[in-house]
Amino acid sequence: MSKSIIFLPAANLAKSPVNVRKRTDPRADAELEASIASHGLLQNLVAVPVARKKGQYRITAGGRRLDAIHRLIEKSLLPADYEVPVQILSNAKDGREISLAENFDRLQMNPAEECRAFRDLLEVEGRTPAEIAKRFGIEERFVLGRLRLANLAEPIFDALEGDEITLDIAKAYATTADTGRQTAVWELLRNSYSRDNVNEIRRSLNGYSYRASDPKALLVGRDAYIAAGGRVEDADLFSTAADERWIDTHILDELAEARLAAEAELIRQREGIGEVRIVTGQRIPYMETYALEPLTGVAEPLTDEEENRKQEIEQEIAVIEQLCEDADYEPEADDETRYTALQDELAAIVERVPVVAPEQKASALAYVMLGADGTPHVHHQLYVAPVAEEEGDGAKDGNEEDGDEEPVDGEQDADTAEDDRPAISQRLRDMLAMMKTELLAVHVASDPAFALDLGTFIMVDRECRYAAYDVPSELRASTAPRLLGDFKPETSAAAEWARLDEALDRSWAAHRAIEERYDAFCALDDEARAAWLGWAIARTLHAVPDGRNGTGFLNHLGRKLGIDVAAWWRPTALTFFDKLTKPGILALFEEIGGVELRARYAGSKKHDLAASAERLFSGNVVVEHNYLKRALAWLPDGMRFTPAEAENDGMISAEIEGGLLMAAADEAGEVAENLSIMSDEDDGAADDTELVQAA
Repeated sequence: MSKSIIFLPAANLAKSPVNVRKRTDPRADAELEASIASHGLLQNLVAVPVARKKGQYRITAGGRRLDAIHRLIEKSLLPADYEVPVQILSNAKDGREISLAENFDRLQMNPAEECRAFRDLLEVEGRTPAEIAKRFGIEERFVLGRLRLANLAEPIFDALEGDEITLDIAKAYATTADTGRQTAVWELLRNSYSRDNVNEIRRSLNGYSYRASDPKALLVGRDAYIAAGGRVEDADLFSTAADERWIDTHILDELAEARLAAEAELIRQREGIGEVRIVTGQRIPYMETYALEPLTGVAEPLTDEEENRKQEIEQEIAVIEQLCEDADYEPEADDETRYTALQDELAAIVERVPVVAPEQKASALAYVMLGADGTPHVHHQLYVAPVAEEEGDGAKDGNEEDGDEEPVDGEQDADTAEDDRPAISQRLRDMLAMMKTELLAVHVASDPAFALDLGTFIMVDRECRYAAYDVPSELRASTAPRLLGDFKPETSAAAEWARLDEALDRSWAAHRAIEERYDAFCALDDEARAAWLGWAIARTLHAVPDGRNGTGFLNHLGRKLGIDVAAWWRPTALTFFDKLTKPGILALFEEIGGVELRARYAGSKKHDLAASAERLFSGNVVVEHNYLKRALAWLPDGMRFTPAEAENDGMISAEIEGGLLMAAADEAGEVAENLSIMSDEDDGAADDTELVQAA
């Protein structure tokens, strides 16, 4: 297949079109070029002779290496007559297969092997990272990164070498040079569902350190932290953030708590607050306040000027609303703008911010926390300070002797025992709670049936009670906000929802303790629990006006459920036609029956026209059969789950297939007779003949 390797001038070589590699990477090409310049060509090329051109060859394997050599010759880094080792194929037809074999049968180095090789060049051969980077045409940062990976904790590096973890996971662990922290997090996560989550690994590592931009660090200051013995670690090689990490978290925690406590006392004295508690963070933990009663202030009374202005606005709003009750009144754009402006002005006067009186502050509990810039500040919500429980009688009873007694052997004073317990910082308490909850979460996630019951209970328990401070979860099934406030039109769906709500088994909700309620809920049968799940999820759906973000998904759900909107909902005067102008209603009549049907009702007043439209679109009027069919199928775009065009195409196909366009002669005569009666009415069809339910 091939001859022996010979050396040929690079100028006599060109890439063959049968070379299977068609694409390349500029960065990889630059690295290859630097490597050839530093180490020479380490692997021969493969070529076939060019017919009728003596001494000329086409390279079928090694095209990237040949291009790199040509560039080096152009840069005068290699001589113009530089010779290249080339293996000549005896059969030119083998060129494509050899090219594929060379590119296909290639094993990429394991990242751990790269790391170890770079470390050996540094430690054994005494090369610097800059020298290594230059000789391989790579960035010095890349070399430093591989060296950092080479110094990973042993179990993590072994996992990388054994392809048990990816390079990205190894990089996440290498964000800190502290192998002790690496090992601790590795042992914590290696058997958890977060073992392959790069972000969770980084968060866990960060839990053992603080960024210099952390509010605690900004509060204490770098100099105070270092003076207390704190250590600083430079920004990691796998992050673009130009900051540093403070490793000794316990030192920073103690300094921050002491500094914040001192600041809190100054704030308490300055603001006249009864009691302050500190939170060395930007948010108050849920368990800190769930059992506390919020303190509400009293809004300042209105001044005489504000009271007079309030009455003027209310009178003007009443006039506008009275005009709107007139069916013939057509509001203009300026009227609507004025009405909105009045409502906003009235709200600004009436909705006043409650003010906490000084005597309330004197008995209040406040939380002092940190801002993003490390500045202490009082949380906006004050609480009623809890009353300390009275100590039991028994410190000294009248019948007791005054003499000091030696404690019985093995007995220890309660206060002494308490003092002997190790001090636990708020950060450590938070960390313990986080790890405990994570353990619970793993088991819940591993039991879908348990999770379904738990999730359903949390949602419905929170919504079935006025105040739910004892549910330690962020899961909610709150009713979606109503676009029209308390206005709730009577529809078939509303009646069905009321029936579903009334049928729910609420026996479990009578228990006082949440544990008892949960056990009682789980004891319900499957059908009862499933009904609660459907109720909880359904009430969270938001009402999204047609055309806004989210409409498409709601329409998709409706189509997937096969909802027949026309069977559930018909437009009425209250829910639709009263909100349209008279020309708008007449346009709908024209859409159903053309100009002729519009002309029949053109003389009606708006109130009568809306009532006639309600009867027509609900099928309670005698009218031509094809008009009635269109009216019963018509829906406004805002009530459709399927576009009108698609529904119309389906209706036309059904009519053609079923022959629904044909009408019996006796039906036509009956319609003609009714139309004759309707045409004799003086008001031009204001009062429609009620439908006889023969159709």
